[in-house]
Amino acid sequence: MSNIPSKILEQAVEEISNLPGIGKRTSLRLALHLLKWEKGEVERLAKSLTKLRNDITYCSICHNISNTSVCEICNNTKRDKDLICVVEDIRDVMAIENTTQYKGVYHILGGVISPMEGVGPDDLNISSLIARTKDGTTSEIIFALSTTIEGDTTSYYIYKQLKQNVKKVSVIARGVAIGDNLEYADEITLARSIQNRLPFEIE
Repeated sequence: MSNIPSKILEQAVEEISNLPGIGKRTSLRLALHLLKWEKGEVERLAKSLTKLRNDITYCSICHNISNTSVCEICNNTKRDKDLICVVEDIRDVMAIENTTQYKGVYHILGGVISPMEGVGPDDLNISSLIARTKDGTTSEIIFALSTTIEGDTTSYYIYKQLKQNVKKVSVIARGVAIGDNLEYADEITLARSIQNRLPFEIE
């Protein structure tokens, strides 16, 4: 974008535009808005972003965002540790937790297998999931991946790796429309999909 009257403003616009879904015009609008803030407000924003990047870690068990080495969900003694819901993304955990219907724990893969995008099994948190089930105490694995070809392929791949380790493997009911991501599903539909989950079957 040309005609920006300050190199400092231009650099800020460039950095903000690196955020997903933010174009140069929106970036410029946000930067100009920040200029209207009090210095203290901008400093608090900058400090919170720096703290976000430097201090947040990931759970060593499920890979959820955490302030400590083990997240609050995995540390919660009231959660059923033998019931594991497998999801793609941290946002899926948030969506399921909002339903208040699930009392087990999670495993976040960090995506799905997608050869077209160069994502293979080794790029995801699959090996740690297999390791979690090795002792044979896991009562059920619930696949709650996106209802896409990539999601189904990932479920199938994982199923083949751990079917000998777990007593039951299920998939959330298809109340979630084909091709939908969990984070966009309403809470009632998502809750029913979990409650009415089906045995995972290979066609």
